[in-house]
Amino acid sequence: MGAAMRRIQAGNALSAFGLGFTVPYLYVYVAQVRDLGASTAGAVLAVFALAALVVLPFTGRVIDRRGPLPVLVGGAVLASVGALAMGLSGSVPTAVLSAALLGAGTAVMQPALATMIVWCSTPATRTRAFATQFFLANLGLGVGGLIGGQLVDESRPGSFLLLFCVEAAMFLVLAAVAGTVRMPRPADTGTTGTTGTTGVEASGVEASGRPGLRSMLRHRAMVQLCVLGFVVFFACYGQFESGLAAYGTEAAGIDPSTLGIALAANTAVIVIAQFVVLRLVEPLRRSRVIAAVGLIWAVAWLIAGYAGLGEGGRTMATAAFISTYALFGLGEAMLSPTVAPLVADLAPPSMIGQYNSGFALVKQLALAVGPAVGGPMGASLHGPYIVTFVLFSLSITVLALRLGRRLTPVQDRPSLLSASRVVARHTPEAAGSESPEALASPAR
Repeated sequence: MGAAMRRIQAGNALSAFGLGFTVPYLYVYVAQVRDLGASTAGAVLAVFALAALVVLPFTGRVIDRRGPLPVLVGGAVLASVGALAMGLSGSVPTAVLSAALLGAGTAVMQPALATMIVWCSTPATRTRAFATQFFLANLGLGVGGLIGGQLVDESRPGSFLLLFCVEAAMFLVLAAVAGTVRMPRPADTGTTGTTGTTGVEASGVEASGRPGLRSMLRHRAMVQLCVLGFVVFFACYGQFESGLAAYGTEAAGIDPSTLGIALAANTAVIVIAQFVVLRLVEPLRRSRVIAAVGLIWAVAWLIAGYAGLGEGGRTMATAAFISTYALFGLGEAMLSPTVAPLVADLAPPSMIGQYNSGFALVKQLALAVGPAVGGPMGASLHGPYIVTFVLFSLSITVLALRLGRRLTPVQDRPSLLSASRVVARHTPEAAGSESPEALASPAR
């Protein structure tokens, strides 16, 4: 890991640490501490998501034109202002405006940070770089949430102001650390190595015409990946604090405090298993790894269904519910070195920012729709809720296998690129050996 990548990862971890201080307590802060009511708290959370949907369609083009660094710094400063304003908010308008600033800033940071990681890595090192990012982000969120929980006191609004000040400071630290990164030129990132020398046939993007949303929508592999991504985020992340939490408390009779333990188990599995999982999945096809995640999550939903039956008493239901979150964490650890690097490897060099922003937009849509659909179902339609999300998880497996047919061998299994370079270096005269260009041709 080079110096630039180390600084990017350090800034990413610190900003996640700051987010962990406030994310678990935003609803309680607005509704109870500031006494603005549940409807206002819901509106704040909705505006937070809506702001991301508004800014992301424009973010990618700015990244590709101006570079990811100024976008990341601008987003971090905007998020810092929003966090500080939220800590000082005492009325509905200021809370809503603060949520808009905070949501827009954090949304812009996602594709900018992903693009910086792409620019500072190669196809051979990208898998590990994104896995490290995911590991550090979860570690930062977990530690931040743990410390924030010890500092917060609902009877003292000042304790929440302290949390938001810490969050604002961490965003500024991210901006300062990112500002010291010396970014390579886009041409030096090696992204074309996964799509052949022209990048046209393998990527599905026409060489003629201006790059933009239309050309990305003509890229069938990317469209399939976006559909797959929507299902992934809808069936997992979109249910954590809405439908699955409602199901656990209503159907399984789980104590609300157990939800925190379940989320901690999820984070613990990610932190403990991430690099073990990385070593196991690096040589494998990405599409097969994602397909396996669908099967693991289907089992997780079945275990959640068992918890809702209440056959083994509350203790067994609690253990089953925590196991559900732990299995989700295992699947997340498998996805982090596969999905995000695949977005980068599918993108033409001139559109890396737009591809990252497009995928981030799909993620935000899923996170907005997921709670709206899953919340009411999890609270009242217990059986249909479990069946629905078992089917969604199995659809991840089907979609991943279909996506694998559209990927080039190197896009699906980046380890082939390293192997081909070793062969080329040590046996240049070997007849019949496959070159990197041959490996980059679309699979038949």
